[in-house]
Amino acid sequence: MVAASNHGRERNETAYPRQDTAERRAGGQARASRDMIFWFFLVLFTLSSLVLGWLLWPFISVIIVAAVVTGVFHPFYELLGRRLQPGLASFLTCVCIFCVLFVPIALFVGIVADEARNLVVLATDADLARRIGRFIENNRVFDKANQILVRFNVQLDVAQLNSTLGDMAQFVGQYIVELTAGILKNMVKFVINFCLMLLITFYLLIDKERLLSFLIDLSPLPDDQDTKLWVKFRDMAGAILVGNGLGGLIQGVLGGAVFALFGLPSAILWGVVMAFLAFLPIVGIGVVFIPAAVYLLIAGRVGAGVFFIIFYVVLSGGIEYLFKPKVVGTRVEMHTLLVFLAIIGGLNLFGILGIIYGPLVVTGFLTLTDIYHASYQNLVAPETKSG
Repeated sequence: MVAASNHGRERNETAYPRQDTAERRAGGQARASRDMIFWFFLVLFTLSSLVLGWLLWPFISVIIVAAVVTGVFHPFYELLGRRLQPGLASFLTCVCIFCVLFVPIALFVGIVADEARNLVVLATDADLARRIGRFIENNRVFDKANQILVRFNVQLDVAQLNSTLGDMAQFVGQYIVELTAGILKNMVKFVINFCLMLLITFYLLIDKERLLSFLIDLSPLPDDQDTKLWVKFRDMAGAILVGNGLGGLIQGVLGGAVFALFGLPSAILWGVVMAFLAFLPIVGIGVVFIPAAVYLLIAGRVGAGVFFIIFYVVLSGGIEYLFKPKVVGTRVEMHTLLVFLAIIGGLNLFGILGIIYGPLVVTGFLTLTDIYHASYQNLVAPETKSG
């Protein structure tokens, strides 16, 4: 009887390991099946995303600009949305965007093109070049400048200076002519893209919260990190279009008005150039104002030249240190040199839209860097943090 009991126990002990092994084998097969299904889904999802990106790539610039414009004009939409239906509020906001952006561009393109052509003709006028050369040779300011520079083994040559000024004016004028000619040539494409941007903006204004929630749910990052990325992008876009945009508009209008007041040629053209140069935080409108002040000093208009220098310092300093901090606030913290390099690099890679793209790319990198230091550095180098 004892032998029978021992035999039964041995049989059970030999049966249970087989059952456990079968269960582990079945569990392993289930996990392998789930892993295979997951990787298959991941491949399909990746291919679908790539095809979708390929499909939307021709419109990526329009979509990005629409997203930036939506972020800037969303407070106006919310103001209208308190009393109006979402569709009507979005439509009126798009009408406002059309009046603020499209109408000034359409009005200034023709004027700037004409002034740019006149500047090119003026810069290539041989008789004007000879008159300027004779004037510089007989000017005391030029002689005094040479007397000072000779101490540093530097001497200004009249012909070289005249040629340099002419080349600069011709280069700027020719560039503006080519730019405006390209805009006029592709005017139909520009109008279509602008209407498409308004259409995207119309729906983004209405469905922004749903789209943002969809992207946050889709992202594997925690919600707070996704929100931080979105807030940084929104703040930078606002700083570019509201702070730099309004600052550039003010400096361009006032700079062009001063040029016209003192009788300098192509005042509207130089005002537009200064409006774009105002986006650069280091050089800014000084690229135009300082040479203009030097020209007035050489021309013997010392009072006007001194006024130009003082006006430039007051205008540029007031915009950079009073207006922009007041409008943008301290939400966007980026080193001045980094902003300068981001805009220059963006212009080189993306053209005129690089003014927006460059700072946004840098903003994304800096925000991800902050998230890394706050959440993931311990995972990469835990021994460094513990020491």
